[in-house]
Amino acid sequence: MTTDVHTLVVGGGQAGLATGHHLRRAGIDCAILDAHPRVGDAWRRRWDSLTLFTPRRFDALPGLAFPGDPDGHPGKDEVADYLAGYAEHFALPVHTGCAVTALRPAADDGFVAETGTGEWTARQVVVAGGAFHTPSVPAVAARLAPSVVQLHSSDYRNPAGIPDGDVVVVGAGNTSVQIAAELAAAGRRVTIAYDELGTALPQRLLGRDIFWWFSRLGTMGLSGERGIGARIRAQNPIIGTDVRGLLRTVRRTRRVVDAERDALVSADGTRHPVATVVWATGFRPSYPWLHVPVLDDRGAPVHRGGVTDRPGLYFVGLPWQRARGSAVLGWVGRDAEFIAGHAAAAAGHDRTAVRTG
Repeated sequence: MTTDVHTLVVGGGQAGLATGHHLRRAGIDCAILDAHPRVGDAWRRRWDSLTLFTPRRFDALPGLAFPGDPDGHPGKDEVADYLAGYAEHFALPVHTGCAVTALRPAADDGFVAETGTGEWTARQVVVAGGAFHTPSVPAVAARLAPSVVQLHSSDYRNPAGIPDGDVVVVGAGNTSVQIAAELAAAGRRVTIAYDELGTALPQRLLGRDIFWWFSRLGTMGLSGERGIGARIRAQNPIIGTDVRGLLRTVRRTRRVVDAERDALVSADGTRHPVATVVWATGFRPSYPWLHVPVLDDRGAPVHRGGVTDRPGLYFVGLPWQRARGSAVLGWVGRDAEFIAGHAAAAAGHDRTAVRTG
């Protein structure tokens, strides 16, 4: 069965939902395809104690406040429920359990999307997923013995799921320090491996949440291409974790450069016997289903603010797509509005309509 729609949105997370909302405001017929069984499931599958850095007042998508204490920080299940509620509130045309297996150019300059439940045709496509889809794990992982338990941070749930023995958490970002701190608090023997962490920032500063300051100073709207934004992008600040306190409870070693069956080898040559490795090493872009020539040699989208050289094909939700907040829950709506405006103009609609809600 083939279903035709004017604009297809691939991905039903926060980026896809915000884009769908703006497209509907502009009067564009659209459909949102999401591979998960329920809206919000990408959040439900993250580790149990995950809590957002951003307070609820900065976690809303366009047109619907995030419920609860505006100065409190929601957990991952609360975010998932908010997204599901958002889709329901605006009656967004989300099709769950509908994974796109191939997207190709159509003969009429539109696009054809193949899914497990049928085929879709569209004049325009907005890709709102794939940037955080595939775990990035170093090649040295393959040299560890099968007896060493390995998992990416996306598969970590809680300390109870980690076997006894020494744990090495590999990574230099917020995820690595949060997981290392949780494991150490549970009494586990933890080593964290990195060369350099970004600047550690407190969750609260002078009585205000750090994101209140970011909002007032315009930090989340900075481009990562130059100036202060480029420096922030390179540093990847650690927010809300007492790094000094953490380093009093865990061991620290240089970045991992090799593995020898039951041990990891750090950059200074130190060998670290290990029972479990948590690879908090981020994600790589992955679009194996995208058969349109808009990706570079690394498989990352080539775009300008989410607009590609292929007419009618857009991206939203990429890290630093247009600004620091491009992939952050409470700020992704700005890029969604920008992309929906382009799509509306291309369709001959009034692009200013996307700003009305």
